[in-house]
Amino acid sequence: MSVRRGNSRRDAAFVLSRWLATKDFPSALLPDGPDRAFVQDVVYTAIRRLRPLRLVLGELVRQWPKGELEALLYVGAAQILYMPDVPDFAAVNETVEAAKVCENPSVARVVNGVLRNLLRRRDELMDMVAAAPMEVRESLPGELARRWVSRFGADEAERLAKWHNEPAETYLAYSDGRFEKLARGMRVDQAEGFAEGTFIVQDPGTRLAMELLDPRPGEEVFDACAAPGGKTAQIAWRGAAVTACEVNPKRRRRLEENLKRLGLAGKVRVTDVIAARETSDGAKPFAKVLVDAPCSNTGVLRRRPDVRWNWNLERLAMLVKLQAQILDQAAALVAPGGVLVYSTCSNEPEENALQVDAFLARHAGFEMVDSRESVPSETGFDGAFAALLRRNG
Repeated sequence: MSVRRGNSRRDAAFVLSRWLATKDFPSALLPDGPDRAFVQDVVYTAIRRLRPLRLVLGELVRQWPKGELEALLYVGAAQILYMPDVPDFAAVNETVEAAKVCENPSVARVVNGVLRNLLRRRDELMDMVAAAPMEVRESLPGELARRWVSRFGADEAERLAKWHNEPAETYLAYSDGRFEKLARGMRVDQAEGFAEGTFIVQDPGTRLAMELLDPRPGEEVFDACAAPGGKTAQIAWRGAAVTACEVNPKRRRRLEENLKRLGLAGKVRVTDVIAARETSDGAKPFAKVLVDAPCSNTGVLRRRPDVRWNWNLERLAMLVKLQAQILDQAAALVAPGGVLVYSTCSNEPEENALQVDAFLARHAGFEMVDSRESVPSETGFDGAFAALLRRNG
């Protein structure tokens, strides 16, 4: 499907067709323009609700569609079933109009027929979704749903899944420690103070790591996985001297852009090496080290709905191994008596408490001081974990 501006459903279908084909980050595919917020809402709703949408559409088509037709049916069905603020006539008519740009003229006829049939059978089909297993009706990979049920119990696991299926709130974090919710539909760059760098976009769930790290004016702090820079900024705002490390060149550029907007570019040292600070007296360790590790992101499925479809046990095991490697490197940078804070935006034990236990078993010189976890269905904020580890002697 070619991109032509003027129909937000067409834009949404283009993003979804690209995502279905490539699994690229959908956020990177969204178009700029006045309809961006609506396009994102349609795209993210379709991705969040992929399993029930497939169940419903499977009852309405003889052969499963591919390419632009599949994307258009997701766009239409997502509006009809999961976006109550969109009138039914607009969901159908505008999606059919979007289909008319397709080279094959039959696509628009199929979209029209399927969506009108969906309207007629909506109650029946939604009863079918309600009777499906939790992993289907709440749209999760089966293994992840079973893990949550095992850990939290069936009712709490479903409550957690439902939380992740609601549109995410955007919070702005300020240098004085405030978090304020951005008005829904407002772009971040339209908020007062954006150009002046008075805030960063960050969920209150990130407070766990900052509270444990507790950076103070003049302290030397190493941020081992710094991009996109939210926690780096929080540390710098509190007066600490930050060395921010990011090994990925693309993410490092984003870190540097964010620091520039925040007016912190000259105050934060950026590096691509996890190593001690070189001074005239040689390499010096840090009083405090933060490892905000790459993780499976199961705490932010509401914010990044596509992440759930990349989740599997093999990828989890790969991430756990990578986290351990980063922790081992970072441990060597902590001064005697200093602290290491390990954090993730995951709610999976292997990446959190079990990862810390394994680290302590490898590093007898460290001890656990404190740990905290945000489970979204309990806190109302993103899922997160943080542990404070002290190096003795």
